This record gives sequence, structure tokens and C-alpha cells, in this order.
Amino acid sequence: MRQALARLTAVTGLALFGAGCGPSPNKAAVQYSAVVEHYCYECHDYAGQEGGLTLENADLQNIGAHADVWEKVARKLRGRMMPPPGEPHPDEQTYDGFVAYLESSLDAAAKQTPNPGRATIRRLNRTEYGNSVHALLAVDVDASELLPADDEGYGFDNIADILRVSPSLLEQYLAASAKVAALAVGDPDAHAVMSVYRAPSDLAQREHVEGLPLGTRGGILIHHNFPLDGDYAFDVFLLRNIVGYMAGLEWPHELEIAIDGERVFVAKVGGKEDNAMSDANMSAAANAIDERLRTRRFVAAGPHDVTVAFIEKSAAETHEPLELHTRNLDLQDMNGIPVLDYVNVTGPFNPRGAGKTPSRERIFTCEPKAVADEIPCATEILSTLAHRAYRRPVTEQDIALLLRFFADGRKRGTFDLGIESALRLILSSPSFLFRDEKDPAGVAPGTLYAVDDVSLASRLSYFLWSGPPDDELLALAEKGKLHETATYRAQVKRMLADPRANALVDDFAAQWLYLRNLRSVRPDVEEFPDFDDNLRQAMLRETELLFEHVLREDRPISELLTANYTFMNDRLARHYGVADIYGSQFRQVALTDPNRYGLLGQASILTVTSQPNRTSPVLRGKWVLENVLGTPPPSPPATVPPFPENEAGKSPRSVRERLENHRKNPVCATCHSIMDPIGLGLENFDAIGRWRTREPGGEVDASGRMANGTAIDGPVSLREAVTKDPEQFVRVATTKLMTYALGRGLEHYDMPTVRGIVRESARDGYKFSAVITGIVESVPFRMRVAEARDRAPKRVTSDSEITASAAAPAN
Repeated sequence: MRQALARLTAVTGLALFGAGCGPSPNKAAVQYSAVVEHYCYECHDYAGQEGGLTLENADLQNIGAHADVWEKVARKLRGRMMPPPGEPHPDEQTYDGFVAYLESSLDAAAKQTPNPGRATIRRLNRTEYGNSVHALLAVDVDASELLPADDEGYGFDNIADILRVSPSLLEQYLAASAKVAALAVGDPDAHAVMSVYRAPSDLAQREHVEGLPLGTRGGILIHHNFPLDGDYAFDVFLLRNIVGYMAGLEWPHELEIAIDGERVFVAKVGGKEDNAMSDANMSAAANAIDERLRTRRFVAAGPHDVTVAFIEKSAAETHEPLELHTRNLDLQDMNGIPVLDYVNVTGPFNPRGAGKTPSRERIFTCEPKAVADEIPCATEILSTLAHRAYRRPVTEQDIALLLRFFADGRKRGTFDLGIESALRLILSSPSFLFRDEKDPAGVAPGTLYAVDDVSLASRLSYFLWSGPPDDELLALAEKGKLHETATYRAQVKRMLADPRANALVDDFAAQWLYLRNLRSVRPDVEEFPDFDDNLRQAMLRETELLFEHVLREDRPISELLTANYTFMNDRLARHYGVADIYGSQFRQVALTDPNRYGLLGQASILTVTSQPNRTSPVLRGKWVLENVLGTPPPSPPATVPPFPENEAGKSPRSVRERLENHRKNPVCATCHSIMDPIGLGLENFDAIGRWRTREPGGEVDASGRMANGTAIDGPVSLREAVTKDPEQFVRVATTKLMTYALGRGLEHYDMPTVRGIVRESARDGYKFSAVITGIVESVPFRMRVAEARDRAPKRVTSDSEITASAAAPAN
């Protein structure tokens, strides 16, 4: 009886809505309750609870009381993900009306009780640590060599709840502080250390490599920090094949070492004599050549760029009579050209002192003339360093502890050693490693309040720069002026124009778009023999430059999907089949092929969503659902069967054919019916993003129908379908940016804020700056709720506790 009445009510409600009525909220609630009963209850009543969701007690007349449930429903309906394919669907007008009713009701309820969410103590992740060290000391460190990779949550590695702390991690931070402090100050007792720099194993070295001097081919660029003025050894080793033979000795070549663009060494490799020597004893010849490629040079302390490459020969002289592929895959091949394998940089030998490095200029703001001047000078130096490192005004207690460590170090040696000892304390202090916001005194638990300007400065800088506030931002915060609207907006504008805002490209976009995964991609060498590191880097750079262009030129965020231009060098142009692009440098190029417009036509995205030996419509469809439509599919069940691969000796089947068989399994069908048509729309792109019309098994068939019924037949129609409503993609981008900015996953109570930001940005054409401004001016970003006293998060430990023994100067 109830079902019959529900169907009757649903039909009546649909008819009323379809007639264009403007029902009151109560009347609308009745109408859409009928819609829910008609289309949803079969799966989402108490008996069904598909996906763990029941709608029987979720009252549409009091949406705010069940906001968590209705947010899920609104998201699924906006993406047309429910009802599932094969089930009856309401018409588009009903979809749009129901979604609008839900979201407007949720937004109204959220206005009554603003909720900024939970703000917990946040440890600096590895990227933030490296950037903070650079900002503090003007020294570049490879944080990946000092600290382990951070865990990820909600797609990012800066999520507070995921950035856990363990005793072993603290030990690594303490060890890192010792290395960084010694490097920044310049330890006169430093022993010679060897650093090994390897060229990527799949780097093709036939042509110029971007970043190396013009007129060279192959080789590597090394960013090395030389700790002291002194002599350093540079040992170059060339690649040998599987039997120890060094290829390319038939013709003479020249290898060059340059420091900061100035040649310091050149040696000949190959030619008549070397070739004859190799014919007599190839191992001895290779050893002799390696010995020839050794040199020792004086280098001033500080960061320097070292390039090791071969001098480019005239294009008129070919290296080989026949070049089938861009790189040589046969390690038994005796032909080819000399190729760089790795370089050892060892030193310092005969050290002459710490020299004038950027880090010493940053640290030593004064020099004591006498012993009596040391404490005042140390106080000045350490106060300045601690102020920047702790990102807040320093206290007398802070300075007293630092001076104690300075005194301990000074007893063992020089003034510099005392500063280094105190610097180790700064770099291992919880005030440096953690971002901890304390509730003001006298604020009752549960009270909503604006965060203080100093905390706001760190929130802003770690969002836009992945690093600490600079002196200008911190000074405004400490004067209590940062929260003023005009000042705040001016600082946001300044920070977005600063080169440090490239962190949004290198850190945020790299994680959102899965670009980090490109580094570990290894396509099957038999299927894709032309794939090399040069192409990998070109793919990555193309997407980075597109994102950077949209950011820097303040273009609409939706242009990431619709851009009719891209950025190419000759390597990528050859991959795409674009003519008349020469040289390793990237330049903006107008696209004539609409299949290549935007992210969905870029090889980086297409490659990271493929398997090593074939395309993966599943991965590509999932990527679009998560990162473009904002409707991620549920996690696969543990019992999902493996994807059927083609078998040797049997006629190959297309990926589409194999997916159709895969979907016959009821366990797989529900999710695959949503993901697969989207992924198949990109099937004309192979596993490394090249265009094709045929695949193993026959002609490529890119046709399909999305969950909302939209027919697609390739990349163009897919892009048009997902950008038909640009607000949807902007909402996804805003959600991702806000997750990254807040360092936590977004909850149902955050979604009204997201919708408000998108609505406001629409007035400015969805420009990137409009979305950023909306986020940094939002309640979750600028406010917090006072913690209950018995539930307030405790500090990890005090500065003195964490450092009193472990950070003390070593014997």
C-alpha cells in the first residue's frame, strides 16, 4: 500500500514540478519525498541500505538535521550517479530541481550554525620542511634524502591527521638538523664526502637536454651544495653494455664539465686510438677512459650548478646509419654513442674555510670583534633565526634556551660552532617542526573565533607557498594588521604573484592530477620502445606549464579542461605528431587538433592512468570521476576478479571486448558501468598518450554512454559532456584546493562553503584568483572553535624536552 501511494505521490509531485510550479519549502519537501520513495527506497530503505545509506529517517522538511546524508545524496544526483544504470531515472528537470532544493536548504542551515571544522596540530611534511629550511637559511637540501616519504590522505600528503610522529621519525629530524646546520654554517672540520649523481637509466642522450648548456647533448645537471671553500674531485663514468663494452668509440667525442656555466674540464672520448684499444681489450679501454674523465678543481663554498655533457656534433654527421628508436634498448649492442652513466662529486680536500655563502650571509647578521661582543651578537643572530623559524615573536625563554646551547658549542670551539649548536636546536624544535594554534585565554570551549593574525600568516603561506611566511607577511601579522580586509587581499595578491606560489603547481597540482606518479611510470619497453625519460619529463612539464599559465595569467579554472593551446618542446611535439617544433625549450603552441584540448588530451594524464602494456579505461574513467566530476566510485570489493589479459598464441581481443566480459560479473558491473564508458571515450589514446585508430583486436571504438545518458564517441564529445556545466569542475577544483589549504578532509558541513565560493567566483568568470580568494576568506580558513579543556590536543613535547639531550652537540 505504501509503495503504491508513494508512486502516486511521486507522479503527482513530478507533474507539479514539471509544470513549472514554484512550490513553498514544505510543499517541495513533500514533492521530493515522493521522488525519494519512488526512485531510492528500493535500495536505501532499512532493508536495503546499499552503500551503508538509508533514507527512511532523513526528513526532507528538516534537512539540516541530516545534513551528512543529504550532502551525499546531492553529490550523487548532481553527477547523475544515482539511480544506477539500468534503473528508472527521473527527468533532467527533476534532477536539477531536487539538487537545487537540497543544496539551497543545506546552505541555509549551515548559515545558522557556521562550523569551521577541527584544526589540529600539524607537522611539517617533507616538502614543507625543505621549503622552510630554504626560507630560513638560504640553503637547498634534498629533503627526500633526510626524511621518509609522508603518508597521504584525501589525495594529499599535508593532512594533519595523517602526519603522525614516531620516535624513529624524531630521530631522523634530529639527524637532519645536524646535517643542515653544519652545511649552513660551514663546518671547518668536515670530512670529504662523496655524492653520486646518476643519469636516469632511460634517458636518451642523443640530443640536447633542457637545462644543460646549448651546444651540448645528453648528460645531467647537478645542483650541488659545496660545504667549504676547497678542492673537489669530479669523476665521470660512461655507460658500458652488458659485456663491459663502452659504445661509441668509433668516432671522436668531447666531454665537458662546467660549473655555473663556465667550462672547467674537457676530455676526448673515442676516435681511432680508443677504438683500437677497445678492440684489443674492451674492459681495459673502458677503464682507461674512465680514468681520463677525472679532475679536481677548486670550488668556492655554496650552491653551484655542475653540468656534465658531450659537445654536440653537427647535425650533418649521423651517429648511426640507422636509428630505429630514440634510445638503445639492446645492452649487447656494440654500436651507438658514448652515454653518461653517473658522476661522483667528492670533497672538500684542502679546505680553506667556510667562505661567503648565501646561508652564512643569512645567518651571520653580525660578527663579534671581541669576546665581550659574542653574547650580544649571538643573541641578535639567534633571535632573528628563531623569529623566522618559529613563525611568531620569540620569548625570553626561547632565547635563554638557545643561548645555553650556544654556550655549550662555544666551549668546544669557535663562535661559529656555538651558533651551529643553537641552530640544531632551532631546526629540531617543535616550534619549527609543528604548526600549533592555541586558543586565546578566556575563550569558552565551543566558541567560534577568528584565528590570530600570526596563525593566519602561517595558514596563508603554507597554503600558497608550502613554506613559512616571509618577513613582510610576518611583520603585518605581528602588528595586528593582517586581518584587515584591504591588507589581507593585497597580501594574497602579492603572494600569488611571487615565484614561491609555484608550490601550487609543484605540490598541489602534482598530487591532485597524479603527476607525481609519472616519475615511477615504466611502460613496457617492447610495446613502447620510444618511451624514455626525456619524454617523461616533457609530459610532466607540459601539464605543469598549463597549470602555471592558468594560475599566473589568472585564467578561468575551467580552462584546464578546455584550453586550445599547450606547451611543447621538440620531443613532445614528435610524440604528438606536431610539425615544425624544434629545440628542447618549451613554448606555447596553438592546438589544431581538438582531441588534444586541455588535460584530457595530455600524455601525462593518459600515461599515469594506463597499465604498463595497455590502456586502462577503468583507471581513466576513475580519474575523470574523481578529479573532474567529483563523484568517485566506491572502492572495489576484495573479491574482484583480475582483468583478462590477451594470451600468447591466441587472437588478441580489444580492451573493450575484455571489459564487456569483465562486466558480466555482477560484482563488477555496478561500478564498471559508470567508469568504463568514460575511459573508453579516451581509447583513441594509447598507453603513452599517442593518437591511434587501431588497437590489438581491431579498430578503436570510443563510443559509449555516460551514467546520465549522454552519448560520447571520443575525447571531444567526452570533454564537451564534462564541461557542459563548468561549475561542476570548478567545484571539484575548489574542493581539492580547500582540502589542501585546510590540511584535512572536507566534511558535509564544509560543502556549503565550497558552493558559496564557486557561486562568488562565477561572478568573476571562475578565475583562479577568485577561487583562491574565496578559500582564504572562508570561515574554515580564518576561524576555529575553541577546544574543550579536557580534549585539547597536547603539544608533542616541549622544546627543551625534545632537544635537551639528542640535539646537544656531539662529542
